[in-house]
Amino acid sequence: MAYLDHAATTPMLPQALDAYVRTAQSLGNASSLHGSGRTARRTVEEARERIAEALGAKPGEVIFTGSGTEADNLAVKGIHWARRADGRNRVVTTAIEHHAVADAVAWLGDHEKADVTELPVDKIGRIDTAVLAALLDERAAEITVVTCMWANNEVGTVQPVADIAALAAAHGIPVHTDAIQAVGHVPVDFAASGAAALTLSGHKLGGPTGTGALLLRRDVTATPLLHGGGQEREIRSGTLDVPGIAALAEAVDHAVRTRETEAARLAALRDDLVARIRRAVPDAVYNGDPDNRLPGNAHLSFPGCEGDALLMLLDAAGVECATGSACSAGIAQPSHVLLAMGADPDDARSSLRFTLGWPTTEADVDALVAALPEAVRRAKTAGLT
Repeated sequence: MAYLDHAATTPMLPQALDAYVRTAQSLGNASSLHGSGRTARRTVEEARERIAEALGAKPGEVIFTGSGTEADNLAVKGIHWARRADGRNRVVTTAIEHHAVADAVAWLGDHEKADVTELPVDKIGRIDTAVLAALLDERAAEITVVTCMWANNEVGTVQPVADIAALAAAHGIPVHTDAIQAVGHVPVDFAASGAAALTLSGHKLGGPTGTGALLLRRDVTATPLLHGGGQEREIRSGTLDVPGIAALAEAVDHAVRTRETEAARLAALRDDLVARIRRAVPDAVYNGDPDNRLPGNAHLSFPGCEGDALLMLLDAAGVECATGSACSAGIAQPSHVLLAMGADPDDARSSLRFTLGWPTTEADVDALVAALPEAVRRAKTAGLT
């Protein structure tokens, strides 16, 4: 089986699994004052320090959550609620956000009467900072938060986050960036980015599922989603998952330390994959920014094919991939990302995402290239009946 869906989830790194098992054998609630509690708290704080050092943050800026989705919701809703005031009720986002952000923003619009502005993207999925600059000049006094993902989960395009944050900062507006696909894959420095908030998820970079983090500057206020014990700066209540946090820190540290070498390896595999697909299926279209993109992301459209049919044919041949975000799998509609990039709805439905990760080898690429031409032929034939 060739697994090419690492953007959905990637296996735990051995180092992260070891950290999880080792820590899970200990007793203690990190909020308890006795010895076992203090040991658990020490594990949490050491993990906080490791993540902060790896990502250019201060330890006190790291807030642990139960997922990337929770972290995104906490950032977007929390900052909006904290800054909402008379005349200031507008959230600025982009047309290509992951549903964890897009649906959180839509909820604020639908249920709390927030004004929502979506920034468009060009044909390679990149926002035009000049459009944002004009919006800020006109409506800065209305805006609570700007949220823009660091790298797109479907087509892999990397956004100019530092430029976006600098434009917003000139108007005193905080920027949140969903860096869930970026951390460990492209250079990410929280302080240097100028962002006020950044989110990450453990299972996208070799950590456990059910772990995430929000990096939030100390001078930025966020209203909690959850109320209870007041953990994590009283911003995210809940008993801390000490084994998960230890494993998350191990994964972040490893992914960041090895990023340069691993990114070069994955980019070479991806480029080989794309070149061989184009030779085998000449009408395939490569989507996203051809240069400034995630190293393990290859997103292609296959005209005349239904993406879902093509995915199942490849699955039957032992190759696993995706038609888009795992969070929208099974929903029969074209990708909102590709539509925002100007794709025809039929072309948007004909696309597959192949994403590579730390276990990926040349043999996985070979398996895809061997199976794809027949799968495309059968998918096109099925589309004509």
